[in-house]
Amino acid sequence: MPTTQMAYDTAHLIGATVLMMGFALLYQRRVTAVIRTYSFQAMALAAAAAWQAYVQEAPHLYVTALIALVFKGVIVPLALTWLVKRLGMHRTVETALGIGPTMIAGVGLVALSIVLVLPVTAGATSMTRENLALAMSVLLLGLLMMITRRNAVTQVVGFMALENGLILAAVGARGMPFVVEISIAFSVLVAMILFGIFFFRIRERFDSLDLAYLETFRGERQ
Repeated sequence: MPTTQMAYDTAHLIGATVLMMGFALLYQRRVTAVIRTYSFQAMALAAAAAWQAYVQEAPHLYVTALIALVFKGVIVPLALTWLVKRLGMHRTVETALGIGPTMIAGVGLVALSIVLVLPVTAGATSMTRENLALAMSVLLLGLLMMITRRNAVTQVVGFMALENGLILAAVGARGMPFVVEISIAFSVLVAMILFGIFFFRIRERFDSLDLAYLETFRGERQ
């Protein structure tokens, strides 16, 4: 078993990597780059789950790590890439805010997560407290991506990045039931199938996945 300080430092480093990938998602302007960055975030999440499995001596977390690596890190990005190519999407993604204001908002959300999580987890260990703060930050950055992106595919990636924050919180909290982690992971697969069907239907109806066109069709823009 690693020392307490080594366990803390490594968990903190991996969690911070997942968080940095969240900021990288906000920074990207092309659909393919967004999908690739999401894949890296999922792989970092898998590493976080594997490390927590080792530290907590919880073998079931290795299964969570494997699911995150195979499904979220490989299968889902490949499926999204196939959808992008199938739908002919090879262009820059429109954003509701500029990259600069979006990144500043992201920093503010991270600060908000720290302010909210750390005081209410005062009785927990330092590792658990910081893991939960990082997880909340990842979740809020995913939500911010969903709000600030005008493309349906990138909004779905934001949803799945938000879900990465939930899994990071689950693996960082000792005693989290295994069924919770499994249900969260497989809910993404179901959502992926539904979103894929949704994309094709939107494409057939409006010949675009840009939400601006949908708003124009509804009469919300001139």
